[in-house]
Amino acid sequence: MLLQQLLNGLTLGSIYALIALGYTMVYGILEFINFAHGEVYMLGAYFAIIALGILTQWGVNTWTMAPLLVIVFAMVFAAAWGGTVERIAYRPLRAAPRLSPLISALGVSIFLQNLVMLTQGARDQVFRRELLFPHSFNTGGLALPGCQVSYIQITIIATSLLLMLGLTLFINRTRLGRAMRAVAQDQRMARLCGINIDAIIRLTFVLGSALAAAAGVLVAMHYGLVNFHIGYVAGLKAFIAAVVGGIGSVPGAMLGGLLLGMAESFGAGYLSCEYKDVYAFVILIAVLLIRPQGIMGDKSQ
Repeated sequence: MLLQQLLNGLTLGSIYALIALGYTMVYGILEFINFAHGEVYMLGAYFAIIALGILTQWGVNTWTMAPLLVIVFAMVFAAAWGGTVERIAYRPLRAAPRLSPLISALGVSIFLQNLVMLTQGARDQVFRRELLFPHSFNTGGLALPGCQVSYIQITIIATSLLLMLGLTLFINRTRLGRAMRAVAQDQRMARLCGINIDAIIRLTFVLGSALAAAAGVLVAMHYGLVNFHIGYVAGLKAFIAAVVGGIGSVPGAMLGGLLLGMAESFGAGYLSCEYKDVYAFVILIAVLLIRPQGIMGDKSQ
């Protein structure tokens, strides 16, 4: 039972961590909370359904690389959405009072929810993973002492870890990653050093949106159902994970997401599943009282 809850928490926490990375990267550079980020996660799940329909129409959904194509499709289109929203809704308000971009983010969130509802319908949409994976993959798994690990859970955890590792290497080892860290530290000095601030900020939104879309695809594969308002609760919990880990800290967002997933899984398993959405707020209050800057955050934040 303990190992099973640990596995479930790791699966759920991986999803929260991917979404939380978008929150923390944007805040680290702009000190701005993109409250429309949860809807990008929702959009990624819908893009997965569209991609699966296209692959099925072409008759290539049984290819070995088909799941990867679905994830890449969703990440690319969600990244384009993120870059477009940054250019239209956020960049013109960069010098405005801090409340203005917040209101703009809420407006983008409401707009995207209603856009998806009107274009895709208000009812739950089904992601038919049996069209993408063999039957043995959907129903099988690994039987370990004390727990059962499904192949879908292994896919979610492995994909999330690979994406988080890739982001870490990108930020720490590439020229663009160093530019992102420089802009986060001091925008004026970064501009004087020749860094294109607008391009770096746009890149931040693009990367965050792509990661959130990947999380949406993985959730669609896991649960098989998608609706236009799944981004609200998931986005709120991911924001809590970013705050718990230390808003603005990339490793903190990963840690916060995993901790939140663990807490929710163990709370639902050993306390009450009816209050599973409450445990995140309990952890948030505790962290804010004990360490307001978050587990891996700086005191200046």
